[in-house]
Amino acid sequence: MSTWDTRRRPDPEGSAAAADLSTMFRNLCRSSPWKWQSLRFEYWDEPFSDVPDPAAPLVRAWLRRPGALRLETADRLVLHSTTGINDSKDGLYVSATRKSWLLPPHLVAPVYDDGGLVRRRPEAAYGEPGFGNGRFSAALDPVELAGNAPVPIEFPGTNAVDIDAVRRVEHDGRPALEATVTPTASYHPTDTAAPLCLPGSNRVRIDLETGVCVASQSMEAATPDYGHWIRILAVDEYMLDDLFVAESMNLTDVRRHISWDIRA
Repeated sequence: MSTWDTRRRPDPEGSAAAADLSTMFRNLCRSSPWKWQSLRFEYWDEPFSDVPDPAAPLVRAWLRRPGALRLETADRLVLHSTTGINDSKDGLYVSATRKSWLLPPHLVAPVYDDGGLVRRRPEAAYGEPGFGNGRFSAALDPVELAGNAPVPIEFPGTNAVDIDAVRRVEHDGRPALEATVTPTASYHPTDTAAPLCLPGSNRVRIDLETGVCVASQSMEAATPDYGHWIRILAVDEYMLDDLFVAESMNLTDVRRHISWDIRA
């Protein structure tokens, strides 16, 4: 009677758990447009292994979907503030292309999995405001790591990235999923000049509440300084229009005394 070598026996429960976490990771990467409408955060355009270096330059950001963005330095110098956020589109614009008629993502319904994450994304007017390079926008909606929908089971190699070692971690006090990912030939970044992942191994973290890619870093010896770090400060805060325009839209407060300088 033959016996099995238990040291080499596959662990179906462990494999299933790993597959479930990988699926959860991909669905989380598709979910950002339906998980929040405004975000206040700090952004570093460089990676860190644990916490950001206090001396490293950062950008403070206020973002309200769709398209409203304010950026400041650590010294509160305004770098960028969206203007014209309420401008209407003229007739030529709305009739020019079919894409002009697409609705914002939060107005269309995706296909959810049993955990409330997005399994399949519908056609919509996707796109986040950017600053500096395309990695800023891609981190806010990291769908490039997963694609809009699961790949056919017959073609697992067509996933955008291969995922390994998925685990639950804390990132600046917030729960996140961390994984080691390797881009495949099917990986098509939002900005080819600034992808979330470089060729080879990369470590990425996705915030569980928002679906934002809060950290990335290339694990290759030649590119250890490629990546980013985001510290989320608030989710779905109420943000006034005044925050995003160059000049305040408030009218004069007539209750205040207006002084008149009368010269002799």
